Amino acid sequence: MSEVALSEFVAAKAEEFGLPGVAVGVWVDGAEVFATHGVTSLENPLPVDRDTVFVLGSVSKTYTATALMGLVAEGRVELDAPVRRYIPEFTLPDEQAAADITVLNLLNHTAGMDWRQDVNTGEGDDALAAYAAKMADFQLIGKPGERASYSQAGFDLAGRIIEKVTGQTFEQAITSLVLEPLGMTHSFYFRDDVMTRRFAVGHNLGEDGTLTVVRPWSHARQDNPGGGLASSVADQLRWARFHLGDGTNEDGTQVIGAHALAQMKQQTVELRASTLGDGFGVCWFLKEIGGVQTIGHGGSAMGQFADLLIVPERNFAIVVTSNAGPDAGMAFNRTVVKWALEHYLDVVEKDPEPLPFDEARASEVAGAYENDLMTITIGAVNAGLTIECKIKPEVRAAADTELPPDMPVADLGLLPSDEYIVTSGGLQGQRGFFSRNPDGTILGADLAGRLFTRVSA
Repeated sequence: MSEVALSEFVAAKAEEFGLPGVAVGVWVDGAEVFATHGVTSLENPLPVDRDTVFVLGSVSKTYTATALMGLVAEGRVELDAPVRRYIPEFTLPDEQAAADITVLNLLNHTAGMDWRQDVNTGEGDDALAAYAAKMADFQLIGKPGERASYSQAGFDLAGRIIEKVTGQTFEQAITSLVLEPLGMTHSFYFRDDVMTRRFAVGHNLGEDGTLTVVRPWSHARQDNPGGGLASSVADQLRWARFHLGDGTNEDGTQVIGAHALAQMKQQTVELRASTLGDGFGVCWFLKEIGGVQTIGHGGSAMGQFADLLIVPERNFAIVVTSNAGPDAGMAFNRTVVKWALEHYLDVVEKDPEPLPFDEARASEVAGAYENDLMTITIGAVNAGLTIECKIKPEVRAAADTELPPDMPVADLGLLPSDEYIVTSGGLQGQRGFFSRNPDGTILGADLAGRLFTRVSA
């Protein structure tokens, strides 16, 4: 499959989804293939190229986890050790949970932590220390190790472990442990580093249908471990090739032990009915697609979207970045990943077909659900189900930054065993499930690996 074919497909889909700029990189047959289209910003446009820096959002978690695994390989951190071994001052309202949470619980989202803390602890070198201190008021959604629920807060706390063990700021540690040894010259955390290079800015769709630049450009510093890295698709392919390898860089220097990298790809917890995958390894989403095993991660931040998918058994990787959303960016990224798998590897990802509409089942699951930041509302209308995802009004009102628009109402279909799939819109293909109380009533809904507790029928 030629670079021309990829470029033509990427350009056509970018135009179809109305995206200002996109960049795609593929590692296949021992060679890199790139496709870029559009501009960095509608207000200050520059052509997007393979070195244009995009905010990666949660793909950043793979760097935090890899650096920690390097410390594990050196004997400086133990995965099964309690977090308090490295952060003695770590406190939660639930004292027993604070004592029980392990490093691995943070890295595979089983610490019982909600999505995130809605706090901003500033841009100083103490940002992560202050963030960890704020957890004294952070309510859990479950007992440590009880279940997986995707948590930004857990990874930001993992970043504080790196600081405590290395004696460096988180950003200094990641740079010295990972970025510099791998020659990743277009990957940065700080705006002063980014602004002297070509970089993309995010865009959100307004109520009038017009795209506008998102401000600020990125999240606050305490979110760097979970979502703050900015990087190019060229650097992301370098990252993917490292994880396809034996832990050495291009000049043969051992950066991280091969066993540690392999351990990251081993399932540590199973996921049920999740588009994220069949389970979590150490950070990585593990997913079987069309008969092949993949590892990957996605991310979103301030109107920018990134996806990284690696197929180890086929020595293949794809990275996709886009700069508008949430509806368009997520849909574009998923479309390009699916196309690349099919056209380069003959691997086809198929979504399950929903069951015929059942009024009794629909009325049972219809209602309102929430987590710390968002609500989802499932409605039964016209012999069908819909799902609406919104940021809580009080969260919007209290925010000191621009937040993304709410997702448009989408269609939802039920699957067997209390599972479901979104069948339209930017969340199309997202799967989840409903959990029940011991008496059989619906307790909550999982979407994108996150628990939403039911608050009304």
